[in-house]
Amino acid sequence: MRVSAQVDVAVGHGGHVARVVEVDPKSVERWVNLGRTPRRGTALRAAETLGEDVHALWPQLRQARSARAVSPELVALYEQRADLPVSAFVNLLTQARRQIDVLVYGAVFLHEAYPRLNDLLRERAADGCAIRIAVGDADDANVHQRGREERFGHGIESRCRLALMHYRPLASEPGIEIRTHGTTLYNSLYRADDEILVNAHVWGINAYAAPVWHLRSSGSGSGGMFGTYEDSFEAVWKSAQPVEG
Repeated sequence: MRVSAQVDVAVGHGGHVARVVEVDPKSVERWVNLGRTPRRGTALRAAETLGEDVHALWPQLRQARSARAVSPELVALYEQRADLPVSAFVNLLTQARRQIDVLVYGAVFLHEAYPRLNDLLRERAADGCAIRIAVGDADDANVHQRGREERFGHGIESRCRLALMHYRPLASEPGIEIRTHGTTLYNSLYRADDEILVNAHVWGINAYAAPVWHLRSSGSGSGGMFGTYEDSFEAVWKSAQPVEG
């Protein structure tokens, strides 16, 4: 573990981290003094409390699981979205030549970590890539329910509005469509041509702590896993409301 002055201060002042994360203060001391690695969920909460990047504190948590031969479309499986650097999303979108589809409620982490995202999307559209982005309708009951289930309160609504604020300038760009949707979001989807990152959603858990699988279309025309999510996006898109530039 990287030695953090913030961790040392927390340990020295009554174990603030231990109380917030709900672990024994001695566990925090072992993280600092013995280089122990907490469980992934505990590490995420500790990093959030300290205002630190979890992978800066515990680099060993950044790892992708090798895909088993469950499906020829499965490229990689990640235990949590937090295991993927933002560059994985950016690189996926950068390589798109024909189509980019994004289905989320907010996913403001993309713009926060990569401020050039809109410029990237404009460049892809200028090269002939068709881009469709669907973000959550902050006034919809399904969005409100999601906030309650994740114990995120009105934060999810604020993130939907913030996402729309980020994407709205693209609504007037040729080749780019922005819509809002109020569907129950079972998965966030990030598609570029024949590849897609699927961020599953788990009840009561924020999206950053839920699994992600990377799929690549087999091109066999049989649908498969890739086709399942492709059809899901299309169904949501048809019900979504266009955003004017």
